[in-house]
Amino acid sequence: MYQVDESDRVSELADVPRSSVGAPIPLVLSDEHRLVVAYYIQGTPADWDGSSASVVGAEDVGEPVALVRFKFCYAHMFGPPNDEAFRGHPLASRGLHPYGAFEVTHSSWIRRLERMNVVHPYHRPEAFWKRRHIDSSAPAGRQSVRPTCIGAMSKEVRYDGHS
Repeated sequence: MYQVDESDRVSELADVPRSSVGAPIPLVLSDEHRLVVAYYIQGTPADWDGSSASVVGAEDVGEPVALVRFKFCYAHMFGPPNDEAFRGHPLASRGLHPYGAFEVTHSSWIRRLERMNVVHPYHRPEAFWKRRHIDSSAPAGRQSVRPTCIGAMSKEVRYDGHS
């Protein structure tokens, strides 16, 4: 985790599908150029009366899935807190909440990475100014599943596996 200061601002990204509140079971795939997060989305059948719940596991098929792609992901984290401890996240008091996707502007994390890079012989601070800090929070039970990326998020979001 990283320390935040008074400059960090959190805003929710409305165009990113909300993760399932039951079991998003996110999967993160990454290489040096891109990062992809796949997770179950919150789907509610039209005829659902609220009297039952669907239990979903990693081996289930036919559930709606979102694929969110990040181009040029400079850094990413995948870990705590889960939903029971979410209030302990340093950005929770600024609007970050479970089961959403957010952009952190004036990010302490980006500024910290820029300061760490200052020893590079060709360091260019302006290269860090255009980076975006995206935080997706999909806590599930005891697992820590918070993909967070500094990079350019693709607007392409796919839904695969609708039943």
